[in-house]
Amino acid sequence: MVLCQMSQAGFPQLPLGARRIVSATEPKPLASTVVRDDEAQLVSAAKAGDVSAFEELVNRYERKIFRLGMNITQNREDAEDVMQDAFLKSYQNLDRFQGDSRFYTWLVRIAVNEALMKLRKRRANQVSLDEPLTQADDPVFREIEDWGPSPEQRFAQTELNEILTQVIGELDPIFRVAFLLRDVEGISTEETAQILGISVAAVKSRLLRARLKLRQKLNKYFHRSEKQ
Repeated sequence: MVLCQMSQAGFPQLPLGARRIVSATEPKPLASTVVRDDEAQLVSAAKAGDVSAFEELVNRYERKIFRLGMNITQNREDAEDVMQDAFLKSYQNLDRFQGDSRFYTWLVRIAVNEALMKLRKRRANQVSLDEPLTQADDPVFREIEDWGPSPEQRFAQTELNEILTQVIGELDPIFRVAFLLRDVEGISTEETAQILGISVAAVKSRLLRARLKLRQKLNKYFHRSEKQ
């Protein structure tokens, strides 16, 4: 799916230079720090009509936004739609971005809203929110550097990834999103509150409940494994 194709659904078409594929399968590598010091300059240039500046923002954040959409929706096709819609809407509404927060925070807020809309539509169609991932889907914590583990270690790591993906997917969406933003994506508690439109105290409450539920589910699994 490409950004320019989505404009046929009623969105204004992007300039020719912005008509590029947002790839989730072959993204460009991110720096160790998600947000770089020149983000504000890139946003200003994009606002002034520099499409290449916006493309650089896409290159930096597409993998993060795709992974976030994947972790919330637990569905690859929905995650791809979330990523596309988030970048398209952020591009169309750049003039509304006042710089009160980081651009990345604003982009994440759009992506979260799009992902939650996907979940609401799925619920309306009476499809389980805990739809299992296919083998082709990326688990939550697959981005671990390969240090050459043995086949036994690799199997155990894959099994653990699958367990983590499953138990996170079993969380209620409101707890799942708070956990993913704060503990997986590393977004601060204050920014998480801003993204979700709730208080810092509410974020902390949701995080506590999410962590307790995850600990309970993981403890049950590992206790069961020890007995086998």
